Amino acid sequence: MATVGRVTELTCRSPKSFEDAIRAGVARAAKTLRGIESAWVKEMKVEVKRGKIVGFQVNLLVTFVLEK
Repeated sequence: MATVGRVTELTCRSPKSFEDAIRAGVARAAKTLRGIESAWVKEMKVEVKRGKIVGFQVNLLVTFVLEK
């Protein structure tokens, strides 16, 4: 039988790093989505104030398999 997946987009932010934002986004998605197969970083952005990076943001595309 064929497998069907769905993709949902999340925006995640962290004051620490891109990696922390990605981990937080996947962890949060796992609380409500079952069957997560992968996550793709679509976009990365930093927030700068007074010449210093104060935030890291990623847009993630999370793929999960729909249940039968």
